[in-house]
Amino acid sequence: MLDKNSKIYVAGHHGLVGSAIWNNLLQRGYTNLVGRSHKELDLTDQLAVRRFFDEERPDAVVLAAAFVGGIMANSLYRADFIMQNMKMQCNVISESYAHNVKKLLFLGSTCIYPKNAPQPMKEDALLTSPLEYTNEEYAIAKIAGLKMCESYNLQYGTNYIAVMPTNLYGPNDNFHLENSHVMPAMMRKVYLAKLIHDGDWDAIRRDLDIRPVEGFSGSSLSDDILNVLAKYGIYNNKVVLWGTGTPLREFLWSEDMADASVHVLLNVNFSDIIGIEKYSSVHYGASTDGAVDRNHSVGRGGAIPSLGEIRNCHINVGTGKELTIRELSELVVKAVGFEGTVEFDATKPDGTMRKLIDVTKLHSLGWTHKVEIEDGVQKLFEWYKESLS
Repeated sequence: MLDKNSKIYVAGHHGLVGSAIWNNLLQRGYTNLVGRSHKELDLTDQLAVRRFFDEERPDAVVLAAAFVGGIMANSLYRADFIMQNMKMQCNVISESYAHNVKKLLFLGSTCIYPKNAPQPMKEDALLTSPLEYTNEEYAIAKIAGLKMCESYNLQYGTNYIAVMPTNLYGPNDNFHLENSHVMPAMMRKVYLAKLIHDGDWDAIRRDLDIRPVEGFSGSSLSDDILNVLAKYGIYNNKVVLWGTGTPLREFLWSEDMADASVHVLLNVNFSDIIGIEKYSSVHYGASTDGAVDRNHSVGRGGAIPSLGEIRNCHINVGTGKELTIRELSELVVKAVGFEGTVEFDATKPDGTMRKLIDVTKLHSLGWTHKVEIEDGVQKLFEWYKESLS
């Protein structure tokens, strides 16, 4: 469906996943790529998005842009998390349909699943029980996005696919101590504790110049730097991490996520997911040249009763493997070459004890991860060190 000359719009092409998808497409020879920074195009602005689609008319769209943040941000800005994400999704998906985009890939998150979903979490666990309260608004927005894709496919015969990645890490990750995710935060803490022990103040100051902590940079007084780092459990040859270290987590290298996303974009159709051959041409009145007839609006209920209820058409993307936070810390310690101690503060919360996804559907569609966590942690630390040079 998409050839090497197809124009592909990657929304969020500067982000962790969007940048990796952009690079993956380039490596495969898809060079007709379009990207806009947030300053260049505000995806919450309906008229601006419409003008962009009028001008560029992409053949395919990857919606990797989102309003994101950690647990604190999700708690403080609940209205922003649901409204900003809903606006972006509604604008991009509706304009994609209006401009006859051939293929759309929507990126979500496994936070869409209920807080107490059975493990490993299958796609059909969606909407079976309450969500985790702390990120409920973000999850609801992402559920709405995947339902938009599903519903447009069922009503209009479009080819919009939603993928739900597990915890991601990799190049361009966020290492800011105040709001980064568990792995990059842990890695930076261990690295800084090693530097304090080594007395390498040049490296410490360079680190803080690039990523200040609570306004303290490399130019701050040494005692002030040590005091602010201590707030985050970073000491001389010692790191204190939150919780017991027993929760299990699954991690996927961001470049693997990009490869899975591009694989789905290029090779997987909605008909593959629901198991119906020639779905669009049979049920959606495709014209003789293969284009969907927009005037032939078909609803699932009356038109295809034999299919029953079609739902949960999204695809989990992960490794299907997990490790404890303590085991993760051991991999980080090894990668950094840290010889100090790592302690866990059991008075602090653990969060959800287990968040493993079932990747059977993904494997059946022809893709399996390549980077194992042991290699990925080492690769991430090498990237982090390079980012400081």
